Amino acid sequence: MDDTLFYRAGHQITAAIDYVGNLVLFSLEVCRTLLHALRYSRWIIAQEIIAQMYHLGVRSYILVAVVSFAVGMILAMQGLTVLKLFGAANFIATSVAFAFVRVMGPLLAGIMSASRMGAGIAAELGAMRVTKQIDALTVSAIDPMEYLVLPRVLACMLLLPLMAVFSDIIGIMGGMLIGVVREGMTPAYYFTMTIKYLTLLDVLPGFYKTAIFGIIIGTVACFHGYNTTQGTFGVGQSTKIAVVSSILWIIISDVIFTNFIIFLFPR
Repeated sequence: MDDTLFYRAGHQITAAIDYVGNLVLFSLEVCRTLLHALRYSRWIIAQEIIAQMYHLGVRSYILVAVVSFAVGMILAMQGLTVLKLFGAANFIATSVAFAFVRVMGPLLAGIMSASRMGAGIAAELGAMRVTKQIDALTVSAIDPMEYLVLPRVLACMLLLPLMAVFSDIIGIMGGMLIGVVREGMTPAYYFTMTIKYLTLLDVLPGFYKTAIFGIIIGTVACFHGYNTTQGTFGVGQSTKIAVVSSILWIIISDVIFTNFIIFLFPR
C-alpha cells in the first residue's frame, strides 16, 4: 500500500516537472521565433496579429463586461456593510476603485480571457494538429511557430491590458449603481471620490500585470493545442487543460506580482 502510494506520488511529481519543463522550452521557442521575426523584419505577421486580436478579443468584451459589472456591484454592497460601521460609507467609491484597479480588474480580465480566448486557441490549434494541417505547413517550409503560435501569443499580450482597463471601468460603474441607489450619491460625487485618491502607481502595475497574463494565456493555450494527440478526444482534453492551467498560472503569477508591487511601491 505504501509502495503504491509513494509510486503514484513520485509519478505525479515527475509528470509535473516534465510538464513545466516542456512548457518552459516551448516558451523559449516562442521567444526565439519572435527574435527571428524581428531580425528579418517579417512584419507580415502584424496582419495576422490584428486578425487574431479581432477574432479573440472583440467577442470577449461582453463576457468581461457582464462579470465585471456584477462583481463591482457585489464589492459595493459588501463594502457598504463594513464602511457603515465606521461612518465612512462615502468612501465606497474609493474602495471599489482600489479593489478593481489593483486586483480585480486585471484578475477578472485574465480569468475570463483564459476561459474564452485560451479555449479557442487550444481548440483551433488542436484541430489543426490532429487534421495534419500543422504538418502540412512544416512540409511547405512554413514555420508553424511563426505563422500560428507567435501571432496568437502577441495578440493576447496586447489585448489583455485593454481588457483590464475595460473591466476596471465597467466594475466601477457597477459600484456606482449601488452607491447611487443605496446611498443616494450623485454620479458626479461618486466619480470625484473614485479618482481622488488614485495615482499612476495604482493603475500602471495592473496594466503591466495583464500583459504578462496575456503572454501566459497565449503560451499555455498554444502549447496544449500545438501538442494535441489522440484525435478529436485529444482536442477536448487539450482545451480543458489549457483553460485550467492558464487560470492556475495567472493566479500564481498574480500572487508573485502583487507582493513584488507592494514591496516596490508601498503606500
